[in-house]
Amino acid sequence: MRFPRASGVLLHPTSLPGPHGSGDFGAEAYHFVDWLAGAGQTLWQILPLGGIGPGNSPYMSTSAFAGNPLLVDLHELHAQGWLDAADLEPVPGLSAEHVDFAHVVPFRMERLARAADRFAARGTAEQQAHFAAFCTAQASWLDDYALFMALCEANGWADWCDWAPALVRREPAALAAAAAQHAGRVAFWRFGQWCFFRQWAALRAHAHARGVRIVGDAPIFIAHQSAEVWANQHLFELGDDGRPTVVAGVPPDFFSATGQRWGNPLYRWSAHAADGYAWWVERVRRIFELVDVVRIDHFRGFAGYWEIPASEPTALNGRWVPGPGAALFEAVAQALGPLPIIAEDLGIITPDVEALRKAFAFPGMRILQFAFGGDASDKYLPHHHEPDTVVYTGTHDNDTVAGWWSAASEHERHFARGYLATDGHDMPWTMIRAACASVADTAVHPMQDVLGLPGSCRMNFPGKGEGYWEWRFQWSQVHAWHAQRLAELCRLYDRLPRPPRG
Repeated sequence: MRFPRASGVLLHPTSLPGPHGSGDFGAEAYHFVDWLAGAGQTLWQILPLGGIGPGNSPYMSTSAFAGNPLLVDLHELHAQGWLDAADLEPVPGLSAEHVDFAHVVPFRMERLARAADRFAARGTAEQQAHFAAFCTAQASWLDDYALFMALCEANGWADWCDWAPALVRREPAALAAAAAQHAGRVAFWRFGQWCFFRQWAALRAHAHARGVRIVGDAPIFIAHQSAEVWANQHLFELGDDGRPTVVAGVPPDFFSATGQRWGNPLYRWSAHAADGYAWWVERVRRIFELVDVVRIDHFRGFAGYWEIPASEPTALNGRWVPGPGAALFEAVAQALGPLPIIAEDLGIITPDVEALRKAFAFPGMRILQFAFGGDASDKYLPHHHEPDTVVYTGTHDNDTVAGWWSAASEHERHFARGYLATDGHDMPWTMIRAACASVADTAVHPMQDVLGLPGSCRMNFPGKGEGYWEWRFQWSQVHAWHAQRLAELCRLYDRLPRPPRG
């Protein structure tokens, strides 16, 4: 699908300002949307909206369908009458500079639990009806998710394959007994999802009113400790004990000499094919209910993926295995029609990966930080870009441009200075200009690069399990010229929104 020429900013909602230790769907998110519109930006790219997993990563969520309850705006719950003013008072440990998950998680989840109790006790008939309608509409995934989370709590967050055997096997009588025993917490987890979806829908509507579309992110794999793996064990490569026999990752690459062992269970693609890829169709359908464009992470895994024996400690001793290929996307297209999907085609890209992407007209990705390590033939250089691509100065997995430049080799520096006609004094904005000037239909800039921030502000470092996903900005760092300069580059390079014809 050909995208309109446009520009956007990459920023996960947790990185927004706000008083409760991390960004959320509150007033600062609305202000950010307004700022984007004023800066001539028509895209807001985010990371996965699901709950966080090991290392606080949004790419290891406890559900492929549920939202992250940590993003719920507590002020809105107060406005509904479900929290008192005292509940909104910050506690020690909630930082404005970064997300201190050790303090943020208990603070926010405790407030959400208070709101759930008060809603149950004094929610109006209309509110209760809306909640019931939501639970009915989302029952295909919500029932499993809410019970799974309640059982995780009851079992001390042990892996689900270590629960009572009857629950591991999902025997109907055991599930019914557990749902009755933990009814209060099941209701809480449903309530958190209702708040998430309700607030996100309002924020997205505001973005649409301001001419801003949301670019979401769909990880190809999901966590083993997730409701969907527990509820659909036949769709994953698991042993009789429920544990993965093989896991996902990538071979040695730019980020790691031993590769990356992600540890996610791999799909049993034969089982998916047998039922027409129904689970994937539903997953794609649901994410497009939340966002306008979807970036599919690790797209190359659909052509062929790196299979690592679960017993291996690193990704070195894996092998390439064919993925589902076109059959999966044909099933999605038949069910849902053509969709605006971006294919994250980074890493080891073979001709079959490129052919799969082009067969469905999915734009690929070009990262400018990768462009200067070789010579003029490098595909990431702007003169090799194609319209059906999305150009980034860097992604959430890269260093900031300022951090990259400070650590760049002399070869990269010399090449970049000559190619970009710069002395290197303002590389973040030099790279943003190059991205805007590219023939790529879409240009996206991490907020860290808009603000010219150093490497200490990078969002993630692939392969490192701790200390990332924490960065936040403050409005005091944002000046009028940031929006003016973005808007001017969009004007110069034809990326401003076009008025509708009529």
